[in-house]
Amino acid sequence: MAFESLSDRLQDIFKNMTKKGKLDEKDVDQALREVRLAMLEADVNYIVVKSFMQTVKEKAIGEKVWTSLTPAQQVIKIVNDELTELMGAENVPLLKAPTSPTVIMMVGLQGSGKTTSTGKLANHIRKRLNGKPMLVAADIYRPAAVEQLKTLGRQLDVPVFDMGTNVSPVEIAKQGIAAAVEQGCDYVLVDTAGRLHIDEALMDELQAIKTEINPTEILLVVDAMTGQDAINVTIHFHDHLRLSGAILTKLDGDARGGAALSIRQMASIPIKFIGTGEKLAALEPFYPERMASRILGMGDVLSLIEKAQEDLDEDVAMKSTEKMLSGQFDLEDFLAQMQQMKKLGPLEGILKMLPGAGQMGLDKVNIDPKQMAHVEAIIYSMTPEERKNPSLLNHKRKLRISKGCGRGVPEINRLLKQFEQSKKMMKQMSSMMGNQMPGGKKGKKGKKGMPNLGQMPNMPAGGKLPGLGGLPGLGGKGGFPGMGGKGGKGGFPF
Repeated sequence: MAFESLSDRLQDIFKNMTKKGKLDEKDVDQALREVRLAMLEADVNYIVVKSFMQTVKEKAIGEKVWTSLTPAQQVIKIVNDELTELMGAENVPLLKAPTSPTVIMMVGLQGSGKTTSTGKLANHIRKRLNGKPMLVAADIYRPAAVEQLKTLGRQLDVPVFDMGTNVSPVEIAKQGIAAAVEQGCDYVLVDTAGRLHIDEALMDELQAIKTEINPTEILLVVDAMTGQDAINVTIHFHDHLRLSGAILTKLDGDARGGAALSIRQMASIPIKFIGTGEKLAALEPFYPERMASRILGMGDVLSLIEKAQEDLDEDVAMKSTEKMLSGQFDLEDFLAQMQQMKKLGPLEGILKMLPGAGQMGLDKVNIDPKQMAHVEAIIYSMTPEERKNPSLLNHKRKLRISKGCGRGVPEINRLLKQFEQSKKMMKQMSSMMGNQMPGGKKGKKGKKGMPNLGQMPNMPAGGKLPGLGGLPGLGGKGGFPGMGGKGGKGGFPF
């Protein structure tokens, strides 16, 4: 995962710092030396690290830090603020043309994920901006590039304009915009050709396309896993095309992620989006302050709430929450909640967005999706009546379910036992915490019905984790029971 090595190192450094209580200049110097080394090992550009450390040190040795009751926290805040500034301070949204359509020219080297990112961006425009995008296939050189874009268009139900591979890319881009106007599309995404490396022929063609279509945005798609080369590519493209922003891809596969901390400073263009996975929904707007919080282990609650608002069915979540907190939920409700949570992506990624995830060990949790699939298979093998009333499950019924799902009777028994324990725990928790519980009688409904953590059932105010997202027992007594081993009280076997 992006920044994993840097995040781990920084969190360890600051954890040791906070244990000391009062600090002297020697303590801060030692900590900052370790921060510097951690950033260099994470592939952050040397010039960027040098400037960053100089600014942090100047602020960290100030009088306010020494006189503070929590000097370590003050130093952490300084590092957090400077990391945010380093990455651009604020989110830079997509520009919108004064007159429709808004034309976005996608550029980058082959293998950077340019065509896939074009599809992801179209999905973002369609879902979050309520736009009507058109994709234009202007990459006539890479084998199957046109077909790939057309496949993405079909998956998204977005129109794709192409003229084959025997027409000039400049003409394709020009005709594509005309077609978008005719069809009433308000965004046009032009997928241009890449090369295995930067060459003058590529730049000349891109400049010709730019001159012809006068794009509102020119976005460079950069592979985060290329490290320092990502900076050189960005600078070169920017010199020739005057980029308006960058999309950093494969951020889920680079444990170091230093390119993201360097591009803004070295190339003077904002990172507008980051790719966090292979799915078409795995594209996030880049918020420097949120990324800084993630790196320092402070979580990213805002992104989690936005993700929940976008992907979860609010009515289903609210009804399930109310049933859970009353202790009246059944296996049908649990199955619905599990399917809701799967829409948010891997559970490990969700956990890492929670504040204090590192201190609780949640950032190291590995959940085998096969285990969740096994639970689903067991429940699907029950009749609707059995799901609503698990007490009906005698030995004979369990044998039938076991044959239907391919799981042993002991595994079915374990699931049922933990399910009953979770029901009791939820009921006790609801009565103990009263108005702190989302969906409780006195609980306040958050924005768009997303109380506390984006309508994550079982998430009380204050950030404690008796459960998460309707998965009873995750974070219950005994931490994360069953993850990688034994299921504890109130937990499900994943």
